[in-house]
Amino acid sequence: RRRAESVLRLMTVEPWRSHGAELTARERDAQLAMAETPVPAPTSLALDADGTAAGAAAHLMSRLPGEPLGADVEADGQQLQAMADLLVTIHDQRPAQPFRTFQSWAWEEKWVVPDWSRHPASWRRAFEVLAGPAPAHEPTFLHRDFSHRNLLWSGGAVTGVVDWVETSTGPAWLDVAHAASNLALAHGFGPALDLLRRYSSAAGTAVEPHWLVMDAVGYLPPPGRRPLFGRTDQLARLDGWLDLVVQDPGLS
Repeated sequence: RRRAESVLRLMTVEPWRSHGAELTARERDAQLAMAETPVPAPTSLALDADGTAAGAAAHLMSRLPGEPLGADVEADGQQLQAMADLLVTIHDQRPAQPFRTFQSWAWEEKWVVPDWSRHPASWRRAFEVLAGPAPAHEPTFLHRDFSHRNLLWSGGAVTGVVDWVETSTGPAWLDVAHAASNLALAHGFGPALDLLRRYSSAAGTAVEPHWLVMDAVGYLPPPGRRPLFGRTDQLARLDGWLDLVVQDPGLS
């Protein structure tokens, strides 16, 4: 008989440490909300939000089967369809207590055209889009950090969705946009566009470019800070991805 395994999350690194109590409590609440649903989230086992026992905010949860996609493994059509279908399932959930309203990561402080961009006009247009009103949307349950990086796989099937600390209520397409941005930066535009098409078909809704723009701009570092990426090719991909979502809103 296999012994049950667990995972202990410790918030020891800034800026997450400073917000550890809030983040771990939200993750616990999200996992409890998903416990009786088709969403394969870990089971929350214990919470030490104030770090009394662990020395830092801590959350103990069950360990799910499966493995993440390797950095050099590109999601194929079967996996992209599984991601799209799972996003639809997540967005169909209606927790008894709504989670916080989503936060944009495209802060106005970041609205500075990067000096490494080959498409400065597209960045300026993106900032204009974000300065205008957001489109109306139905408040929807969001993972808010959904990407191939936060999924566990066995073959082509998703066996787990992890990292629920940003769970929010907001526009469904913001979740999809974040998943697509992650794919675009890690593997190129093909898988990202494929995911958008598959989600649009599965959810029966058209692509909403405002949220694609918001998510792409969110990857910019605030002025004076280094980019989040360790590889220059990812900066080039971010530049190209932002240009694409601005120039082709329908992503035809």
